Amino acid sequence: MRIGVMGAGSIGGYFGGMLARSGHQVTLIARGAHLEAIKQEGLRIIRDDEQFTLRCPADVGATDDPVDVGPVDLLLLTVKTYHNQQAVQDMLPMVGPDTTVLCLQNGIDSYEAAEQQVGTERVLPGAAYIEAGMPDPGVVTQKGQVVRIVFGELDGSESRRGSQIRETLEAAGIPALFTQDIGQTLWSKFLFIATMAGVTTLSRQTLAELLVREEWRQVVLSCMREIEAVGRATGVSLETRIVDDTMEYMEANLEQMHASMHADIMSGKPLELEALNGAVVRAGRAAGVATPINDVIYAMLKPYAPGTG
Repeated sequence: MRIGVMGAGSIGGYFGGMLARSGHQVTLIARGAHLEAIKQEGLRIIRDDEQFTLRCPADVGATDDPVDVGPVDLLLLTVKTYHNQQAVQDMLPMVGPDTTVLCLQNGIDSYEAAEQQVGTERVLPGAAYIEAGMPDPGVVTQKGQVVRIVFGELDGSESRRGSQIRETLEAAGIPALFTQDIGQTLWSKFLFIATMAGVTTLSRQTLAELLVREEWRQVVLSCMREIEAVGRATGVSLETRIVDDTMEYMEANLEQMHASMHADIMSGKPLELEALNGAVVRAGRAAGVATPINDVIYAMLKPYAPGTG
């Protein structure tokens, strides 16, 4: 299968690398020092129990120009959401009549940017569950046992392409689920990510530092309950214990709970605020549900959204 990865940072680099190692013709769209390192030294992937290097171009392709790639069968969209406007334009040379764009970004509506450019019929919304990092140019790390891609058709159908993509991912060592309720998947992850990212970025502290203090524990719970209420009002079938289960998961894994938006504000980088807490505010207004916690998070962080560094 010909596969393109639009945004080959930590997440895109890991999934693209695993697919390339399994024999697919993968091209990574990268830039700057990361791209140069891949071209010169290859893409190095470090996991808890193994590490390997994919040489370029023998094992994996890499470029900053999608025109060099041409139409692919599968295109993974893994750029930060604040790059969507430019990225979905840039990726068009890789989109042909038979291309499927699998969106693996934060948020409940991030995939809509791709839809607007290439049409609903070519887009599959999805969610990536992974602890990945990029400590150095050309190097991608993956830690822990949680690695999974969940995706689905917007209409809940069991399409042939969905089954083929699931099989392709699993054959490459990437656990995958082709779900018939992608809305539930997106909102369930969103409730967790938007809360963790919002409260830790606002406070400039980690969940491990916050949840030992009752006042912040209540803020975290209230934030999740707001998102749950908005999701249900929007028509999403969330699990009955979604908030309790998410809090239990947070408390059981506090040392591993690190939001990329928190890391971004600490280093002065742009924030995915619009795709996270901003999306809660917008969806709440549309559904007629009050979101006071997320209103405050959004208002307080908006001046920092473009980045300060």
